[in-house]
Amino acid sequence: MNLGNSTARMLSAMGAALLLALSPQVASAQAAPATVTTAATPAAIASPPASATEAAPAADQLGAAAAGAVDDKVDASSETVAPGAGAYKPLGPEWIKGQPSAGALDLQQQYSPTGRQATKLHNVLVWLMAIISLFVLGLLLYVMWRFRRGRNPVPSRTTHNTFIEVLWTLLPVLILVGIAIPSISLISAQYETAPKNALTIKATGYQWYWGYSYPDNGGFEVISNMLPEDEAKRRGEPGQLAVDNRMVVPVGEWIRLQTTAADVIHSFAVPSLWFKIDAVPGRLNERRLMIEEPGIYYGQCSELCGAKHAYMPIAIEAVPRPQFEAWLRSQGGTVGPAETPAAPAVAPTQQPESSAQQPAAGSSAAPAAAATPAAPAA
Repeated sequence: MNLGNSTARMLSAMGAALLLALSPQVASAQAAPATVTTAATPAAIASPPASATEAAPAADQLGAAAAGAVDDKVDASSETVAPGAGAYKPLGPEWIKGQPSAGALDLQQQYSPTGRQATKLHNVLVWLMAIISLFVLGLLLYVMWRFRRGRNPVPSRTTHNTFIEVLWTLLPVLILVGIAIPSISLISAQYETAPKNALTIKATGYQWYWGYSYPDNGGFEVISNMLPEDEAKRRGEPGQLAVDNRMVVPVGEWIRLQTTAADVIHSFAVPSLWFKIDAVPGRLNERRLMIEEPGIYYGQCSELCGAKHAYMPIAIEAVPRPQFEAWLRSQGGTVGPAETPAAPAVAPTQQPESSAQQPAAGSSAAPAAAATPAAPAA
């Protein structure tokens, strides 16, 4: 009996131990299907492809717009022109176009319509002045040789010559009229009012830096200071011209550039764009500007404004419209009317109306279900 009782106790103990050993596996086996089922939920798996599918057309539209807006001279493979999504990257030193050159005797190459017109007139006037100056110099030398004392011991008593007097009166008049016509045309082009849809940029002169605000794009302001010499050299940009923040503008579009000052008189001047306008405290000056090619264009304050007048350079960066819009977004600005066509790709136009009429998501889905059978009837 004792042996039987001992055997029974041993078997019951072994059974209890076996149940305790198997209970964690049973619990994990029961919990595993719930975990797998949750991970394999069709809605959770289907969500990423759906959002990716919705985002694809928007990305394609942005890429097509960027490809269409980039100028022929802009290399699409360059790292400074972002493909597809139109992300903004500052132009590198290889895009520098408007800057002074060592030993240069002529004007800087012009990249604006007004600048090209002014350069043509300048080149004509230089040759005209050279011809007139050489002609007058030739007359002086001839008179000095022809009427010298040794050859003319008795001086001439000639008082006048009608033909010569008429000639030297009419020729200068014709020359001046010929100069005045293109000059007036150039002045008119320089001060012509910008179109109504032109982008407005306000440049404010401070001692001794510039501020660029964009009233049409949220009113934010970008402060531009000259870079230290070593930092400009590291970036591959010219010293005393490179800045930390450039004035970014769209290429090939008219800009309404307004200038003012916060302290003393400054002057906003960019030679390669044939652009110069004073910035006067308490006054708002305005001129139009168009840059024809993407690139970086340097200028300087051209009005003595204090101790550090020489250390407030101007740097303008002209980029295609998609890059400009990307820059606006990076600064927290708004794109404006150009962003309106892209709105339907982000959210349906009827969504705000349905949400305003229906307070709950379930009730907003009901009209959609009711509208489904109405389509065949139409």
